[in-house]
This record gives sequence, structure tokens and C-alpha cells, in this order.
Amino acid sequence: MSRVAAIDCGTNSIRLLVADVDPSTGELVELDRRMEIVRLGQGVDRTGRLAPEALERTFAACRQYAAVIEEHGARRIRFVATSASRDAENRDEFVRGVLEILGVEPEVISGDQEAEFSFTGATKELAGRDHLAKPYLVVDIGGGSTEFVVGDDHVRAARSVDIGCVRMTERHLVRDGVVTDPPSPAQIDAIRADIDAALDLAEESVPLTGAGTLVGLAGTVTTLATIALGLDAYDSEAIHHSRISFDQVQEITGRLLASTHAERAAIGAMHPGRVDVITSGALILLAVMKRTGAREVVVSEHDILDGIGWSIA
Repeated sequence: MSRVAAIDCGTNSIRLLVADVDPSTGELVELDRRMEIVRLGQGVDRTGRLAPEALERTFAACRQYAAVIEEHGARRIRFVATSASRDAENRDEFVRGVLEILGVEPEVISGDQEAEFSFTGATKELAGRDHLAKPYLVVDIGGGSTEFVVGDDHVRAARSVDIGCVRMTERHLVRDGVVTDPPSPAQIDAIRADIDAALDLAEESVPLTGAGTLVGLAGTVTTLATIALGLDAYDSEAIHHSRISFDQVQEITGRLLASTHAERAAIGAMHPGRVDVITSGALILLAVMKRTGAREVVVSEHDILDGIGWSIA
């Protein structure tokens, strides 16, 4: 077994996985998994730069993670940075800060690499589940981008497109620094138009119809699963490999579109950092299910973090 630490820093959150991995048996034993909402991508779509306060929130989380990694004695670390840091002019400042705190340089990976990691993490343990038809279409809805990857035992095709819950919210729902609550029909139409255009781009590389199983990853999908399951608190075991029907996603999205900030915040398992962006994320998932014709989505708690862990081992 190899003890590894995988860090995924996206547009909205930064997450850590410490695990023992045995490549010879395909076993990954999770020791610690945690997440902080740092909103690194705050304003990047508008300014092209990482905001000073966003960098400091991210560095504070890195200091916490450094202590956890030291406590578990993981010596092999991989830090992967995704959409926000790909887009930022001042990403060198981000790289220097992470290197000083964790002793490793963040790898600003491409969208295709991100999709590969997500697919491996999400599907490696699905191989023995005969009731889940192949090929899998894995959809990873992030803060700044969404990854689409299709494959069975290996990736066949992948594409990353610039739609994410934070990017769509900042682009269409923020007025004078405040999120419109609830959004107007015109704002909703603008988000849907962006999503449809991005799905057209994705479909140039990845067949979005014909997959046997749609697998959904990341915070938007797991949050919608908590709502669909009626959970009062986040329960990873209940969420992992749960199934959400198209009708449930459509109904929940409608509720979120009509809700206020206070009403969304009162949802039992809603993370405070997702209150303002969950509606845009739900619109993305709903559009994906419409485009693919999927009647349900299988929710996976295992995702890019697990894929990064496997890559280290």
C-alpha cells in the first residue's frame, strides 16, 4: 500500500483526500477526505485575475491541509488545480503560495486531464456492478467548467467546456455585487442559452447520447442528491451510488429557481458556500439530462480526487 495525499483545487472548493492505495489489487482505503469552499474563482470570469482575498482563503485551507497530511504521514502529494487557475493572469502568485505551504507545485492541468482523472475516480469501482450498463458518461459539474468523458474500461473521448455553477452565477445572476434572488425569466434564459451552446461544443468531441449509465460528480450533484433523498444532514454513504431520476432533478430545479437565499440556506444539507450557486448548477445537470435522454443519474462520491490518488500510486 502507498499512502498518498491528493488535492483538487477548483473554482469553488479545495478538497483533500489522504488514502492508502494498492495498485496491484485496485484497492483504495480512504483515511481522510475533506472540503473547504474558498471560491478561488471569485471574479475570474470578469477580471481574468485571482482576487487577493480569494488567494488568502485558499492559502488558509492549504495550511490546514498541510497539518492533516503531516498527521497521517503521507509523503507523496499531488496538487491539481483546475478551471480558475487555468484562466487567471496572475496564476504564478497562486503557484508560489502553494509551493511555500505544501512543498509541492500545483499542476494546472488541462480540461482533458481533469476529465481523465474524474473518469478513473468515478468508475474504477463500478467494474463489478453488472446492473450498470456501459459505456459510462461521466459528467463533472465544477465551479468554472464541466467535464464530459465517455468510456467503458478506458476513456474513449473527453471534453471540458466553460460552464460551471460559479461562472454561470457570476455571469448572469449578479447585479451590483448581489445575486438576484430569485432570478428573472430573462436571466434563466441566458444561463440556459450558455449551457446549450457549451453542450453543442462538448458534443463535437463526446457523444452525449447512447451511453448506458450517466454518472454525476461533484458538489452540485451530491447536493441535489441530499435534497432528493430528503436528508437533514450530509451523509456520504447514503449519497454514494444513489440514483436521482430526471423528474426529481426537474422538480428540485424548479423549486430552487423560485426560492430565495434564505429558503435555500434553510435546506438541511446545503453547504453555505453553495447557497448562491446551486441554482445554476441544477440548471446544468437538468440540461445535460435532457440532452442525453438519461432518465436517471448515478451519483458518485468518488471523483477527481480518487483519480489523482490512483495517478500518484
